[in-house]
Amino acid sequence: MPQTLNTTLLIIGGGPGGYVAAIRAGQLGIPTILVEGQALGGTCLNVGCIPSKALIHVAEQFHQTNAFSKQSALGISVPSVTLDIAQSVNWKNGIVDRLTTGVAALLKKNKVQVIHGWARVIDGKTVEVEVGTDVQRIQCEHLLLATGSTSVNLPMLPLGGPIISSTEALTPQAIPKRLIVVGAGYIGLELGIAYRKLGAEVSVVEARDRILPAYDQELTQPIADTLKHLGVKLYLQHSVEGFDADTQMLQVRDSEGQTLGLNADQVLVAVGRKPNSQGWNLEALSLDMNGAAVKIDQRCQTSMRNVWAIGDLAGEPMLAHRAMAQGEMVAELIAGKAREFNPVAIAAVCFTDPELVVVGKTPEEAQASGLDCLVANFPFAANGRAMTLESKSGFVRVVARRDNHLIVGWQAVGVGVSELSTAFAQSLEMGARLEDIAGTIHAHPTLGEAVHEAALRALGHALHL
Repeated sequence: MPQTLNTTLLIIGGGPGGYVAAIRAGQLGIPTILVEGQALGGTCLNVGCIPSKALIHVAEQFHQTNAFSKQSALGISVPSVTLDIAQSVNWKNGIVDRLTTGVAALLKKNKVQVIHGWARVIDGKTVEVEVGTDVQRIQCEHLLLATGSTSVNLPMLPLGGPIISSTEALTPQAIPKRLIVVGAGYIGLELGIAYRKLGAEVSVVEARDRILPAYDQELTQPIADTLKHLGVKLYLQHSVEGFDADTQMLQVRDSEGQTLGLNADQVLVAVGRKPNSQGWNLEALSLDMNGAAVKIDQRCQTSMRNVWAIGDLAGEPMLAHRAMAQGEMVAELIAGKAREFNPVAIAAVCFTDPELVVVGKTPEEAQASGLDCLVANFPFAANGRAMTLESKSGFVRVVARRDNHLIVGWQAVGVGVSELSTAFAQSLEMGARLEDIAGTIHAHPTLGEAVHEAALRALGHALHL
């Protein structure tokens, strides 16, 4: 039997939360072992956030270059455009490889021992890891669970062949002629728009009555307009019945019970994600659960002493930056520092066309919580930088208390608004008021001027409207 390893901190999962926790623990001098069954970086780095943004960039460049083969207002003309999707995938994979190699180097630099294998929990202090044909036992003082999440599958659409998940969609061998996306959430629409720009005929099937149902309709309307402009077909309030591989037909049912057959070469299932709580004997710990997620407190502690959980395993919001912040905090708590995970707001970003950002409370959420708020929009149609980027749609929206002008939320939809998310989050964390934003000189010409103008408008004196 192999010798048992002993460590202060054992982390299961090498995604954003797990590897950041390990790096910070190493910096603090905590003996740490990180166990990862697949590639370092987890879903986000390997088959999620990073590769999807790379593919979206390829799609946008191809789409724009195609536009230049026709009449362009910019005066740019190209004779013909071709796409080598294999080269595109290689470029995307190169980015992923550089980032995962960088994570491995940082872990080594901070003296974190990485074990590539599949963990199985024995108890709150003991884990066995399958490393090839061998089993390694590890004992620890602190156990950090950072196993992430997995795609939600549909029983009537088992993955395989033409039925794919986002993982397969991010490594296409060819662009299908007809792609049907099941799910109009951010994953489905990000990839659906990208595939449309890469040349596929795209249809989106959604059980709810509108796209991006987690966000309000005013915010999602510019994205709906883009889908219409691109020729993406929407089948809202349609449920999936099944797929006939022989006829390449997806059967769907509308809200009135009528069935419809949709032709498809590929069907992308993108109906959400769920905590990865199965397959590694989590049940041995008998932890308090919140549905499929592990229940945690504001220090990311579970119901068992010295057992911690972070990221997607702990439920919504399933965001890599949330997991990273939690991982850093847990490492510092183990080192004896006084910390608590209590952010005012965490930005959520959809990398659709146009992009969408939500930070803090929306007008509806503010009203539901009993707040009397001022709400003001500033359209990008009145922003010079947006015009130079050939974008006139979208807006910045601010939500602030009427009594003291404390800002409680920001939302934006438009070209490049993902880069405004940091300013939004900072203003909430620092307790900014409308006067703080209105009194800050914003550089010209930038999209950030719309942030300034939204605050001015809420105060009753926008300058460029």
